[in-house]
Formats: sequence, structure tokens, C-alpha cells
Amino acid sequence: MHNPFQSFWMAGFECTDQLNAFGNRVDFLHITGHLEKLDEDYQNLKQFEIRTIREGIRWSQVETHPYQYNFASVRNMVESAAAHNIQVIWDLCHFGYPDDLTPLHPHFTARFCALCQAFVAFYRLIQPTGTLIVTPINEVGFISWLGGDVAGTSPYCRHNGWEVKYELMRAYIQGVETLRQCDPNIRILTTEPLINIVPPPDATDEQQQRAQLQHEAQFQVTDILCGRMCPELGGRSDYLDMLGLNFYYNNQWVSDSFEPISWLNRDTDNRWLPLSSLLTAAYARYQRPLVLSETSHPEEDRPQWITFIATECNKILQHEIPLWGICWYPAIDRPDWDHLTPWHRSGLWDIPDPATQNRVLHTPSATALANAQRWL
Repeated sequence: MHNPFQSFWMAGFECTDQLNAFGNRVDFLHITGHLEKLDEDYQNLKQFEIRTIREGIRWSQVETHPYQYNFASVRNMVESAAAHNIQVIWDLCHFGYPDDLTPLHPHFTARFCALCQAFVAFYRLIQPTGTLIVTPINEVGFISWLGGDVAGTSPYCRHNGWEVKYELMRAYIQGVETLRQCDPNIRILTTEPLINIVPPPDATDEQQQRAQLQHEAQFQVTDILCGRMCPELGGRSDYLDMLGLNFYYNNQWVSDSFEPISWLNRDTDNRWLPLSSLLTAAYARYQRPLVLSETSHPEEDRPQWITFIATECNKILQHEIPLWGICWYPAIDRPDWDHLTPWHRSGLWDIPDPATQNRVLHTPSATALANAQRWL
């Protein structure tokens, strides 16, 4: 299988356009100033020789009325990326839906497929050649929990996470088929959380079983996509193309209590599973090329996290597992979704003053990344 990426190290720009916990629409491409500073942001990546990035089209913004699209902002991204020789992985749905849609709406799948068709037609008018790489819906496992179980976003349900996930996967699968009908050479990057859930100390048999089921549930999305679960939705093994996995410092926790397992205690706490072992298990399950499609850390531990990630990924490469990239997400700092403060200080560039949106390189992170790039 051909590796389509222009660089191993990648960068992502936070592009969520979701309704937050208070029902307010957030638009992070504007909040971070990325749309206004495209050329600056793309130019800044050159010092790290990053030539592949993740961007989002923001479904809620481009489909202003049902089946009517305005891709003007996306055109700016396409043209600026081309001018800087940047390759873009396009998220069609990164958490946000149009105001009149939720995943439980009867027209959700039809609208999503129409978006897929419109996007490919638009993109190929500007870029008639070259490989188009798409993530149809980002982190279905997470957003179905957030919107379906804890009422943190649309459709603001509780205890309906499976129903939301099922309908998102209906749209995902039919969306992949639509994309391939429009462009048979399109590449699909699935991006799902990579997690580890363990039972509490001295767990009962029931608690151990529940923790195992919760841990295994992280694979439901990819199992549905490739037809191992819910075959009535039409999943097929070839729909799972490249396996993107999102891994952060807080992706391991104790079942039920959600007590975090600290990566800083990884040498003394045997509950923490090495990232390399989690990636190896995912590869063994699906036999697909891997991408660490999101990773980052807030505040002062960013440099140490970069070194940790590079060390763990090097173990994967040593075993000749096809790991095709690592994406630092976000490249530019971002705030909290619900309160828009505080800013996370998790990017390669900080924004000390949101009013000016000026970028300030986090020098310790830059040094750590440059060092990792030299030996990985």
C-alpha cells in the first residue's frame, strides 16, 4: 500500500465548529486566527520541514442552507497550502453539524453524502491532480459519547451514545462510498481515540469484565467501518484504509471512576500501557498502516511529551510496523470549547494575547521537536 504523505511529522489546526455544552457555536479557525493568518501559519511550518497538515472544512459554515454550499474559506486554504507546497488531510466533519441537523435526524446521512460529493467536485476544480486525503468524520467514538451520553454537544442526549454512534457510522460508511464514486483514488484516514481502561484495584469479576468491555468499545467504530460489527450498515474491509489514532496524556484511566493513570508514573505504575504496545495491538487487529493522527500536551511538559512520543514511535518502526506519521495537534494554541478560557498552551506556537492572535514559538517544544526529528 502506497504511503501518500509528504512528511512524517505533521501538524493539525484545531477546526472544531461544534455547538458547545451551552449550545453556543464555536469556530476555532476564527478564534485562533488561523483563517486570517494562513500564509503565516503555513510558512512557520517550514522550519520543521512539516509538509503535511490536518485541516477542517467546517460543515456548519460551508452548508449555509440544506444542499447549498459556500466553499470560499476552503478555497483560501487550498490555494494557500498549494502556494506553500503543503499537503492537506481534510476533515469533512470535525465535531460540528449544520444548525438544522443532528446525527439522529432522518436526513443526516443524505446531507452528509451530498456534502462529500460537493466537496470532491469543488476540490477537483481547483486541484485536478494529486492524491486527495479525507477524514470523513473525526473521532466518532468520542463525539458520540460527548453528544449522546453526557449532553456535551448536539444532540444533547444522555445514555444514547450507541444510537448516536450507529447513525454517525451509517453516514460515515455511505460517505466513504460516495467519496470513492467521485474519486476512485481518494485515500481515507480514520481518526479515532487510542485509549486504555483498567479496572479499579481489588476489582470484582464484574468490575474487571466491565472495564474490559469499556476498553474494547474503542474499536467499535473501526469494526463497524470494516464490516466486523453491524454488517447491515454496509461496512467493508477496504473502507478501512489508513488507521489514524489519537493519543493524549490523559487517554488512560480507571473504569467507572475515570481516575487518570499518569504517564509521568509510567515507570512505576504497571497499569500504564506503553504507547508502543497500544499501537502494536491496533496494528495486529487491523493490519493497516498507522498514523498517530493527534497528540500533544499542555503547558511545560510539552517538550518531554515530544521526546516520549518519538521514543515510543521509534519502537514501532524498529519492529517494521508501518507507522506513516505523527501529527502534533494543535499546531497553534487553542482555548477550551465551553468557556473559551483558559487557553491550553498545547501548541507549538502559543497565543499569549487572543486579542492580537500573534503567534509565539514555544522554544523548548521547538528544540525537542527538532531533536526528535534528527534521530527518528
